[in-house]
Amino acid sequence: MTSTSLEQPPHARGTQHRPLLAALWMVGAIFGFSAMAVAGREVQGQLDTFEIMIWRSLLGLVVVDALALARRRGAELAPRFMGQHILRNTAHFAGQNLWLHALTLIPLAQLFAVEFSYPIMVALAAPLLLGERLMPVKLLTAAIGFAGILLVARPWVAGGISPGILAAFGAALGFAGSAIVTKRLTRRVTTLGILHWLCAIQLVLALAFALWDGRMTWPAPVTWAPLVVIGLTGLLAHWCLTTALSLAPASVVTPVDFLRLPLIGVVGMALYGEPLDIWVFAGGAIIFAANWINLAADARARRPPVPQTGA
Repeated sequence: MTSTSLEQPPHARGTQHRPLLAALWMVGAIFGFSAMAVAGREVQGQLDTFEIMIWRSLLGLVVVDALALARRRGAELAPRFMGQHILRNTAHFAGQNLWLHALTLIPLAQLFAVEFSYPIMVALAAPLLLGERLMPVKLLTAAIGFAGILLVARPWVAGGISPGILAAFGAALGFAGSAIVTKRLTRRVTTLGILHWLCAIQLVLALAFALWDGRMTWPAPVTWAPLVVIGLTGLLAHWCLTTALSLAPASVVTPVDFLRLPLIGVVGMALYGEPLDIWVFAGGAIIFAANWINLAADARARRPPVPQTGA
């Protein structure tokens, strides 16, 4: 899912600052992620997560390749840096399947709140895997984010941490791993190239896991519409998020993205009778605060020093 937030074309990053237009693109991303969650819940129980991923990846591959050919950008789909593509999409495949599994186990708002912790994981892992400087503020934001996750999961209540929370946390880990590798890929590969290999590699992985036992369920007629929604809205969300990040800094885009949490809370209440849990929203707000502090620290670190003038 949101790991594609780092998939901007190298030439686009940091070249524009149009926050209002970026916010409009984020409306599309919020709609896409929310619609994908609802459609994913509708097909669960009829298809397993691997079978869902087959059709999502196949539809995405057709759309991305058709777009690339129509725009005469087929050369961007060439098999380059395949080791990084395979590593990136293995992590994303694991995260996406765990996310789809968690959809059936916990409320939508709780899933989205835990998912928002993945940028904090990226901030902690980047110094080890990307050679970035580990600033003390990143340790502080990790501690704040962990406190938010505890509020969302509440392991001290009866039953402790549920399988759904564990699946959601595993999904966040998968998205974080994917984002780390994507950060390297965006220096060399365009968004179309990344999305093409995302769909192609995950299609192969989904087929392998779905056919592991020699059986695969063919979608019933009633499931085709939700499957199409999953495929199209997933691409829409990632494309809108990528475009928004090319128009404004992450510190501007992220607060708009956080509006997914209250929106999906209302959707879950309206469609599935899920309660609006104050602890989930409080924990989500703390996780958001940690992300915001981390983004602000990064922005300050990248700001050029002010020239000193003599008296």
